[in-house]
Amino acid sequence: MNIRFNIEQRHLTDPSGKPITNEPSAVTFHVCEAETADEAVRLFVRTDDAELIGNILKFPGFQAVATVRKTNGVYTLQVSPSSSNMATL
Repeated sequence: MNIRFNIEQRHLTDPSGKPITNEPSAVTFHVCEAETADEAVRLFVRTDDAELIGNILKFPGFQAVATVRKTNGVYTLQVSPSSSNMATL
């Protein structure tokens, strides 16, 4: 059974390694459906054309944190279950 996850993507550095600070676009939110938080991270990485850096840190309660690299910089992902129920069609 799939769970709906919220993914907070926070832009950490630009391609040159300079920190991103106080930019409204530095944080974006996404939704993903997967069986586990680990799978949600991997699905997001695959669909967002990113590269996972290091390990996925898993926490109790279907939560995870990961760091990814994309062409425009490095990001951290925080994954947590959505508070809304999945809609069935």
